[in-house]
Amino acid sequence: MSGQINIYEMITARIITMLEQGTIPWRKPWDGDTSTEYPMNLTSKREYRGINVFLLMAMGRNSRFWLSFKQAQDKGGHVRKGEKGTPVIFWKRHEVEDRDTKAKKQVPILRYYTVFNLDQIDGIEAPDAPEPISHDFVPIKEAARIIAGMGQRPAIIHKEPRAYYRPSTDIVNLPPPELFEKAEEYYSTAFHELTHATGHESRLNRRPSSEIRHFGDREYSQEELVAEMGAAFLCAKARIEQVTIENNAAYIQGWLSALKGTPKLVVHAAAQAQRAADFILGVHHGEASE
Repeated sequence: MSGQINIYEMITARIITMLEQGTIPWRKPWDGDTSTEYPMNLTSKREYRGINVFLLMAMGRNSRFWLSFKQAQDKGGHVRKGEKGTPVIFWKRHEVEDRDTKAKKQVPILRYYTVFNLDQIDGIEAPDAPEPISHDFVPIKEAARIIAGMGQRPAIIHKEPRAYYRPSTDIVNLPPPELFEKAEEYYSTAFHELTHATGHESRLNRRPSSEIRHFGDREYSQEELVAEMGAAFLCAKARIEQVTIENNAAYIQGWLSALKGTPKLVVHAAAQAQRAADFILGVHHGEASE
């Protein structure tokens, strides 16, 4: 196990060094979604402005289009049960009377309402999007071997241009490989989602498979940190970390920002990520590493 532990320590040290140098803007490494465009209200066709741009883009959703609950209903759609909305703010002018002069004046008052991304809503077709760019995909032998060799591996499908692990059905969805600019990013994304899958109750049982995590809460953030550290470890094992390490570091920075005040977080997350990577690699404690 000593060689395997050294890889974990090396990658953890490199990530921490990068984080200390500042945040690296992270982007999704595949084409075929409009999430990098300014968010827009699907009913009004107006782009959101100001802080709302950051509030909505930070949610990591796959569509640029957003609707209120009522707007979704008016279009014949419905927000899926359990989905959590995102607040957007606006200034509303309110007429008040000056206490001294009794004159009427307009005072701006900050208000907010809740919107849902189109990928949280059923029954509404997304507007036509540009055809995704297709790249030549050349499999990376060692990375592919790691995925193929995972014991108790969940089903991996390529139905949607987004990446997720769904505990309720124990399925990993990945964007089609040809949507990735680099093959290394496809495998890094796969490793991230497979690390999530190790948390299933049938594997390492980090959390109940039926439990729903919400974007931004502590448990969600910690699990994302574990998944990306696990992906970094597996990329190192597949010898593709030179291409993916900056994205790993930048992504991790975002979740560390949500978990300030927990100084032991990195140590605990790294330990969980190590156990996840060991599970995927089929390495057991007391077993010599390759």
